[in-house]
Amino acid sequence: MTANADPIGLNNAKINDLGELSGPLAICGGIYGNLEALNAFLELTDSLGIPGNNIIHTGDIVAYCADPRPCVEQIISREIHNIKGNVEESLAFNADDCGCGFEEGTACDVLSNQWYAYVDAEIGTEHRKWMSDLPDQLSFRYHGRRVRVLHGSNSEVNEFVFPSTPGARYERMFHETGADIVIAGHSGLPYTLNRGDRIWHNSGALGMPANDGTPRVWCSLIVPDGQNVRIEHLALSYDFQTAHLKMVQAGLPHGYATALKSGLWPSLDCLPEKEKAATGIPITFEGDEVPTASREISLGSV
Repeated sequence: MTANADPIGLNNAKINDLGELSGPLAICGGIYGNLEALNAFLELTDSLGIPGNNIIHTGDIVAYCADPRPCVEQIISREIHNIKGNVEESLAFNADDCGCGFEEGTACDVLSNQWYAYVDAEIGTEHRKWMSDLPDQLSFRYHGRRVRVLHGSNSEVNEFVFPSTPGARYERMFHETGADIVIAGHSGLPYTLNRGDRIWHNSGALGMPANDGTPRVWCSLIVPDGQNVRIEHLALSYDFQTAHLKMVQAGLPHGYATALKSGLWPSLDCLPEKEKAATGIPITFEGDEVPTASREISLGSV
């Protein structure tokens, strides 16, 4: 899907250089105000001994779910690396909508207006100031590779980049970032693609299922593996029943509340045809272009 006519541009992006990182990295994106999923993820990283400065969130801490403030406070207290997603960008500058990139009048656009009003009322001045100070992107070196972290694309925070996005678009983004590995968010789907000797990785969303017909949410690990880097997609089971009930009690859109249980998005407006065709099919990573592992983790009250 094409972003709206006035996307948030990144021509003058603020890019924070983290220097050299080592050890296992935990990646997540799209917490979306889902406190139960975030707590399960943090329980996982604690069990693996991964500190906050080796955890990266690719933006959109808040969105569809019922606990925007507690999620922001968790991220701040843990000193997790975070970048602006389109929602942080919108809240920081008191925008009228989420800047998600949905076409005007689509179901996604209508639903986003409902949850954004809730989030807008929940997030105060102090947290908006924190969001305004966040970088747009991160860069660092890891195991001899140059890494760039961004939300949508390197040029537009709300650009949807999917596995079926044309290869020429990927090539252009690799060229413009100069990165060997790009870690991205926004699309909500977990995937890893190999473009020559470069890798594009999206951990998927932590706060919302991946439209695969299961209530699982997604995160990932990146770890050194000899001379290489191994990417491990993790399907996380958590207390989605409580997260669902909170959304219902808060009067948030029924479609997204139901999605926490059904694993199916309320609208497929933003998906290309190839990704639409995968609706309801549980995600696995066997046979992907990049050797990746996938395992399921159950944490919290499930």
